[in-house]
Amino acid sequence: MSDRIRRRKLDLAHGRVDLSHGAGGRAMAHLISEIFHAAFDNPMLRAGNDQAAFEVAAGRMVMTTDGYVVSPLFFPGGDIGSLAVHGTINDVAMAGARPLYLSAGFIIEEGFAFADLKRIADSMAAASRAAGVPIVTGDTKVVERGKADGVFITTTGVGIAPRDLVLSAEQARPGDKVLLSGFIGDHGVAVMSQRKNLAFETSIQSDSAALHELVATMVAAVPQGLRVMRDPTRGGLAATLNELAQQSAVGFRLDEDAVPVRPEVAAACELLGLDPLYVANEGKLVAVAVPEAADALLAAMRAHPLGRDAAIIGEVIDDDHHFVQMTTAFGGGRIVDWLAGEQLPRIC
Repeated sequence: MSDRIRRRKLDLAHGRVDLSHGAGGRAMAHLISEIFHAAFDNPMLRAGNDQAAFEVAAGRMVMTTDGYVVSPLFFPGGDIGSLAVHGTINDVAMAGARPLYLSAGFIIEEGFAFADLKRIADSMAAASRAAGVPIVTGDTKVVERGKADGVFITTTGVGIAPRDLVLSAEQARPGDKVLLSGFIGDHGVAVMSQRKNLAFETSIQSDSAALHELVATMVAAVPQGLRVMRDPTRGGLAATLNELAQQSAVGFRLDEDAVPVRPEVAAACELLGLDPLYVANEGKLVAVAVPEAADALLAAMRAHPLGRDAAIIGEVIDDDHHFVQMTTAFGGGRIVDWLAGEQLPRIC
């Protein structure tokens, strides 16, 4: 085989993935080198091993993994690549940990355009570098046409939490305050509007963002005041609080007027027959804090760009039924129950 053929570059403008790019040979090496290594380049990845070895500081190791199958792959405010980075960083950060490293696994459908794959890899690289959390190892598989809907991504993240900081879902107590870092529903509506080719008067952008710096600010402000944090992704705020109610054996009472929802998101949800409480978010967090720390925590959140619209939205109550209740804008009440079925499929 001539040197010209051996060194042939991928046609990144017009080429497509075929089964040889997952077969372990030269084509696969070209794909990994020219798209993933070029995008994610760092010393640990450059070593070319099947794993990454690194030193860690004292503390408790935090680890998470997640899969991303969002449709469409590109949406206002982000794409499957940046979403995979942000979502995994946030899951680590919800333990109060400092995210350190990411791994990324790709399942790519035969026929997927190199240009789109490079766009996704570049987006992941930009998101990881902006967050200061490098992608240090990964894996690539190619499956037959029709088996993967373009590309699926699995990411794993590791981080370190201080030994004396334990945030856990069973720690909410009656009287605690519930804080939300900002407007809900942006991500789900942005994805749905793109999927359905809906045109709104105002462009709705996904809120996808890495929250670890906001979390660090919160922990520094009230190191002993936090009980638990969660990012309300699939199922939205409603699912998150129902999970916490069951895990802590408590109830929640929310104030509808206090829950921030953008007018354009509320209007889009009304048009689509959706409830913003159940719509996915990718750049927001819910925190349960001891009551005496709530005001200081709120001030710290609002001082950070990703928490400037934070609000205290309710409190933890004693409830044997573990219901999430809401006082409505009209002064009545409603139960915010678990979502029955899937309101927005393939949202993350």
